[in-house]
Amino acid sequence: MSKYQSNYVDSVATCACGATFTTKSTKEKIHVEQCSECHPFYTGQHQKNTARRGKVEQFNKKYGFTE
Repeated sequence: MSKYQSNYVDSVATCACGATFTTKSTKEKIHVEQCSECHPFYTGQHQKNTARRGKVEQFNKKYGFTE
């Protein structure tokens, strides 16, 4: 093994929400802010933006803007 080659080990990643998962890394413990358990893209909370579309249409209708 080269002296410049990284040593990959099994690591435990811990999210701020408390979820844990295993991965490979050069560190044994990893702390992350968001994971697939709490990220809005995976939980479906990103769909709140689609509700805004109705507000934009309402504004355009009120002030006579056409698309």
